[in-house]
Amino acid sequence: MENPSNNTEITRMELANRLFFRLYQCANMLHKTGTRAVETLGLTTQQWAVLGALSRPEVPEGMSVGDLARYLMVSRQNLSGLIGRMERDGHIRSAPDGRDRRSRRITMTEHGHAVWHREAVPRIHGYYAQALDEFSTRDMTHTLHYLLKLLDNMKRIDEAAGTPAEGDNEGENV
Repeated sequence: MENPSNNTEITRMELANRLFFRLYQCANMLHKTGTRAVETLGLTTQQWAVLGALSRPEVPEGMSVGDLARYLMVSRQNLSGLIGRMERDGHIRSAPDGRDRRSRRITMTEHGHAVWHREAVPRIHGYYAQALDEFSTRDMTHTLHYLLKLLDNMKRIDEAAGTPAEGDNEGENV
């Protein structure tokens, strides 16, 4: 006879595998379908995330590269190429940070603000409506709760590995 607690653990690991695989698929589909929603504006989902982060009312003076990387939970290296492309396209600007000359501050340009507010946000809202079709407000609230719980656990894993947490997305707008 098998140990019932063994069966419970096997079931938990099978469910965990399915859950993480579905998250992986969702992330890939978000990148694919989300980019499609904004690609005619010359944006990708990564650029959408940067513009969304910079558009938040709590960062009217922009963000340092480090703060932006932590907020988006990406490496500074991954962010640097993205920043370069977005500067080239006129969406953002990078300048020495007045508080710390070793750091660079990223801000949205007038062009970036116009693209974000007039064109990207309405398309993104349309995308959200389609992607969340048949989700009630309660469904969205519960999903967000569980994703934040999962994210907190993954941050603890990252910190235990000696990597500082990449950011805190309270009040996210990306």
